[in-house]
Amino acid sequence: MSSSHGEPWGTMLQSLHYLCKRTLRMPIASVGLVRRYLSWENEQRCRGLLEKPTGRYKKENMGAAVLVSLCSVAGDPAILYTLRSSTLTGLYKGEVSFPGGKRDDSDEDAISTALRETHEELGIRLEEDCVWGIMRPVPDRTNMMVAPVLANLGPLENLTLKPNPQEVEAVFTLSVSHLLQEKNQGYTHFCRDGIYRYTLPVFLHGPHRVWGLTAIITELTLELLAPGKYCMRTHVLGRTRH
Repeated sequence: MSSSHGEPWGTMLQSLHYLCKRTLRMPIASVGLVRRYLSWENEQRCRGLLEKPTGRYKKENMGAAVLVSLCSVAGDPAILYTLRSSTLTGLYKGEVSFPGGKRDDSDEDAISTALRETHEELGIRLEEDCVWGIMRPVPDRTNMMVAPVLANLGPLENLTLKPNPQEVEAVFTLSVSHLLQEKNQGYTHFCRDGIYRYTLPVFLHGPHRVWGLTAIITELTLELLAPGKYCMRTHVLGRTRH
């Protein structure tokens, strides 16, 4: 899909609480390839790639952080998203997002921010050993740098989520296999005064459309998790973001 307008991110759809459980429709021989995205070997590879950036970003004063929550649903690798409450004030009410928020003075680093915010929003307390590392920070609509903290929550069936209704309207997942299918990937062109500015990715056909900052972080995650299987769609002034 494609559109041209001046809004920086646009308004994301709202709907009822929905937890997306998808069955892989592929040959049995391919199932192992999909499930290995959360394997010990792939985790070690990702941790290795993120080791140096994480050390650097932990020392930087990030304005905010989000927890990119890998998990498994019925054994299939997935990513967990939240729909922010429409009763919140500010720019991001009613939008699809990852658990997270602004840095607190008590936070030691971006990882502390992401874990604290996740506990406040979803009622789960996670230990730092579930964190794989910090991916490249990206600016939000106000140019505040947001650090994506990648973590594996494990089987979703083993977690008791208690979403804070004041902050979270819905919780849902999208399987990695769903996100990697080209038919579920789109893009939006943004123009200003008739001049092309940038392209942002969009992930479609789930319970909610994923786009904006959350979609950018999702594609960074897919590139890391499944190298060579996802083509980046984020472009700024004709140049792909790396």
